[in-house]
Amino acid sequence: MEFHPQPAGGSAKPWAFPAPERATLPNGLTVLHCHRPGQQVVAVEVNLVAPLDAEPQGLEGVATIMARALSEGTDKHSAEEFAAELERCGATLDAFADHPGVRVSLEVPVSRLAKGLGLLADALRAPAFPDGEVSRLVANRLDEIPHELANPARRAAIAMSGELFPDTSRMSRPRQGTEESVRRIDAAAVRAFYEAHVRPAAVTAVVVGDFTGVDLAGTLTETLGAWTGASARPRPAPPVTADDTGRVVIVDRPGAVQTQLLIGRTGADRHDAVWPAQVLGVYCLGGTLTSRLDRVLREEKGYTYGVRAYSQVLRSTPDGSGTAMLAISGSVATDVTGPALADLWHVLRTLAAEGLTDDERDTAVQNLVGVAPLRYETAAAVAGTLADQVEQFLPDDFQARLYERLAETGTVEATAAAVAAFPVDRLVTVLVGDAEQIEAPVRGLNIGEVTVVRGD
Repeated sequence: MEFHPQPAGGSAKPWAFPAPERATLPNGLTVLHCHRPGQQVVAVEVNLVAPLDAEPQGLEGVATIMARALSEGTDKHSAEEFAAELERCGATLDAFADHPGVRVSLEVPVSRLAKGLGLLADALRAPAFPDGEVSRLVANRLDEIPHELANPARRAAIAMSGELFPDTSRMSRPRQGTEESVRRIDAAAVRAFYEAHVRPAAVTAVVVGDFTGVDLAGTLTETLGAWTGASARPRPAPPVTADDTGRVVIVDRPGAVQTQLLIGRTGADRHDAVWPAQVLGVYCLGGTLTSRLDRVLREEKGYTYGVRAYSQVLRSTPDGSGTAMLAISGSVATDVTGPALADLWHVLRTLAAEGLTDDERDTAVQNLVGVAPLRYETAAAVAGTLADQVEQFLPDDFQARLYERLAETGTVEATAAAVAAFPVDRLVTVLVGDAEQIEAPVRGLNIGEVTVVRGD
């Protein structure tokens, strides 16, 4: 039997994160565009400066409803007609709200780019916000909330936000609002939020794809450039304060067979010089199946299917400051909650005492830097990262320089950053599980004052 010859590996080619070009449309809207040969599906990411802390008190969730309602009809099309027009040009349009603002995403074949950008422009320029559609979106959101509260991971995240941040901070409350606040939202509230915060001069659009033979500048001018509005005024961002005093909060779920763990605090964001070392050190600690936490809690002890450590930017400001969430998350069987936490703290203490190994550092660099070309094969992946950079007030070459800095970061620096990220005496621990079974073992660990929250 003859087989087809096995393909041989090709020679490695130099790669760098794509560098975008900047332009400004006559209406003040900023555009970052990036030509990616072969990418026939164009990805567009639009950043609207409508942060969650701008939501009126008592109407938390209005940014989310506004984002979802952008595609529910315009001055030219009803909700059904708008959906049909998107389908005809093979486009998808999504939007969501987070602490930095509202993100609107469009993907469309390059052959129908003009049509897709026209629909996007209509959604941003003149959304209809029909009373009936807004009411439907509010009802849908109210239906989602009980499911989120029943999800241990989501419930842990909500509890963590409430613990870390003061009651006066928007970050202490759920991103998409509570049942009480969402019930108050109507079409008038959505229109008011839109009119107060959405205008072209405060918008940045990222466009990535193969623009061979495309008059991109002309198409953008005729679509997004036709949107007019008042000039944008900088909105001051309130300072972020957090209390990471070591403590434990148990959210009681009687009868739960697993305990959801979320251990966290706030720390440096991407503006800080320690960020590359922090990314590398946290990845060594819990970024993949070969990390220390997984090696101990999963492979050696069999407590869990996996535990992850990560750093997630919450919000950055134009002055070069910001806040990130540093967290360790996973789930373990109820009856081993105490031993699992004890071993987790042992891993952290061992890290501080002995440090990372060169092999751990090298593996992390290979996983983070070596696979970057695969991660950014699609236009959507490139556009998403560029939009993140805009949202976080970072230079256009940040991601490209980050990979260089990761490759240059040594084992000692990565160890120091990981230890600083997770000091054993400054961690807030949220446990969603059966308090009757886990409270006593957790109290015996002496990792902080233990509070039990019941009645959820």
